Amino acid sequence: MIKIIQETTDYLKNKGFDNPEIGIILGTGLGQLLDKITIIKEVSYNHIPNFPTATVEFHTGKLIYGTLVGKKVIVMQGRFHLYEGYSLTDVTFPVRIMHALGIQKLLVSNAAGAVNLNFKKGELMLIDDHINLQGGSPLAFKGVEKLGERFTDMSAPYNATMNASLEKIATTHGIHLHKGVYASVVGPQLETRAEYRYIKLIGADAVGMSTVPEIIVANHLKLPVSAISVLTDECDPDNLAPVDIPEIIAMAAKAEPNMITLFTELIKTI
Repeated sequence: MIKIIQETTDYLKNKGFDNPEIGIILGTGLGQLLDKITIIKEVSYNHIPNFPTATVEFHTGKLIYGTLVGKKVIVMQGRFHLYEGYSLTDVTFPVRIMHALGIQKLLVSNAAGAVNLNFKKGELMLIDDHINLQGGSPLAFKGVEKLGERFTDMSAPYNATMNASLEKIATTHGIHLHKGVYASVVGPQLETRAEYRYIKLIGADAVGMSTVPEIIVANHLKLPVSAISVLTDECDPDNLAPVDIPEIIAMAAKAEPNMITLFTELIKTI
């Protein structure tokens, strides 16, 4: 793994990915942030040695390097998921690469369903904690201790300082920002009514198919991280409508500007 990380890092450094400060992972249907970035270099995932390739049609699949509000950033335009057939090691490999390139903070976004029915589609949720329902760990491989502490502490996986700043920014800009627990499932199928009831019962406020593996690896690397869910649908088991993927993507695009404000204002301060 160390050799593979070095090979990929060297390739990107040679492409001009020079001392980035902040990494950003963009979730499903979320890409408008790129309009705010002065792009210096971009590389398709399928050109990067050892990188997986995004297979979801609304995940573009590029690693982008540039500046945002005066800071050097790396942006993953499109992420990887277990449901695409990748391993948890594959899914989290880009986090290790961004860390090896030098990022000091990581910001993550995703599209999620609101299980807490006080939360509405089109709103945002700051992730305060999570529940891993993906049935595995990205740290469960031989030699992981060479990359960081095997028994990684997860008592506070989301950085309290950055989260407090995001809440303050939301108040300042009049953005309705919930705070809650995110449950991560494998997918790609959506949940049944019974599964939504279960997810709510165990304490989750939102559910999605990503993010938790990347957060675990960020903590393994002692990389401060914050994450925001864009709530794209309401998961009411007593009034559950068939899934409408185009509507979910449209709702993500509608809610995204508020997420962009939160991220850009935070980046100014870190």
